[in-house]
Amino acid sequence: MMATNSAISSKISNAFRWNWHEQVSAAPLATYRIGFGILMVFSVLRFWANGWIESQYIEPTFHFSYYGFEWLPYPNEFGIYALFGLMLLGAILILLGLFYRAGAIIFFLSFTYVELLDKTNYLNHYYFVSLIALLLIFIPANRYFSLDAKLGFTDPNNQCSKWHIRILQFQIAVVYFFAGIAKLEPDWLLNAQPLKFWLHTAHHYEIVGPILKQDWIAYTFAWFGCIYDLTIVFFLAWNKTRKMAYMFVIIFHITTWILFPIGVFPWVMMTATLIFFSADFHQKIIDKLASILHYRHPNNVVKLISINVKKFSTALLALYVFIQLAAPFRYLFYDGNLFWTEQGFRFSWRVMLMEKAGYATFYIEDENAKLTVDNSDFLTPNQEKMMSTQPDMILQYAHHLEDVYQDTVVVKHGVEMEFNQPEIHAEVYVTLNSRPHQLYVDKKHNLATIENDLSQRNWLEEFID
Repeated sequence: MMATNSAISSKISNAFRWNWHEQVSAAPLATYRIGFGILMVFSVLRFWANGWIESQYIEPTFHFSYYGFEWLPYPNEFGIYALFGLMLLGAILILLGLFYRAGAIIFFLSFTYVELLDKTNYLNHYYFVSLIALLLIFIPANRYFSLDAKLGFTDPNNQCSKWHIRILQFQIAVVYFFAGIAKLEPDWLLNAQPLKFWLHTAHHYEIVGPILKQDWIAYTFAWFGCIYDLTIVFFLAWNKTRKMAYMFVIIFHITTWILFPIGVFPWVMMTATLIFFSADFHQKIIDKLASILHYRHPNNVVKLISINVKKFSTALLALYVFIQLAAPFRYLFYDGNLFWTEQGFRFSWRVMLMEKAGYATFYIEDENAKLTVDNSDFLTPNQEKMMSTQPDMILQYAHHLEDVYQDTVVVKHGVEMEFNQPEIHAEVYVTLNSRPHQLYVDKKHNLATIENDLSQRNWLEEFID
């Protein structure tokens, strides 16, 4: 018995004493690189073919920049298409493993640049793609089964450091686990919202439509989704449960893909979670592909890592991990309901937790004139929809209106109105997770005088549950 306990203690101890620089098979990195590259090539072409470059980045005349990135130049139409062209080029280079590091840098910079242009288009999986692209810059996923290795552009090696794989697994674990933690709240668990609302709109599906409208289905989905997010990584990490867990990954993401408009996110996660499978599993994929493509692996060259590089990469790794673990908790610095104030909401893996809709009316007021703004004069329908429920976008839009109407004469319905130092007021009503609409922003505030910063948003009306 003592020997058994000692063995178990030894295993547990070893599990927490990973040698992050231990050399392991590079096959998982090679298949991950290929899978990520294929998905990104498909995503860029899909975005292009659907005309979303035009509708999301060229048609808008005003852009909601991220706090701290207001300085980022907004390209003209040619520049936007050039960025997407670079994105496509980077994705192809990653896929082929050709000039891989340059490809990863090009893809990361072009993709992240585009995402930073307008937060109207923010999605959790875009953030995830940016992070993975950033990690790929530092991970030698081109040393094995790549054109770089084949053509001698890099030292071929069928091994890599353990952290190259662990950091990708960690990033996936962060997405799932924080998504699960975020679901531990009353709206999701006790009211099955917003799932109940969304499933009620799925009545058009034949046969299953009436079933999806049942409340018990919404509660089942809510609790299963929470347990799934909190536990799936542990089951994927354990060899004995991995295959069954991956079946749940497929069922879960295919179901969400069919029922909800969440783009390529399910496919990204189904591909990414393959990194938890064993090196043998990935090696079989590589061998099959090599057979189809008549690829012969060059001779392997094992390159030792210097102590200094180890220390440097370990320090960077620790910093990255700390930021990823700390960022989702920054909402704790603020009072109020997170879904109401949205301070700390983005970049925290709160996936599908909120159904928020609103309507906002803006007023331009000066000593002798008052004008009601037609938001469609400045915003696209999608921008107006997003702005009406997100406080920082409401404030940004108000400041834009101040710039537009300052020292301006407006003629409307034959009436001339002169604005010098106009006040910007707004009356905004919002509904959150099927609650009745309630006042979000009272028009007593002159929004032109409120700074758009990281301080508490006391100008929002109190949330009434």
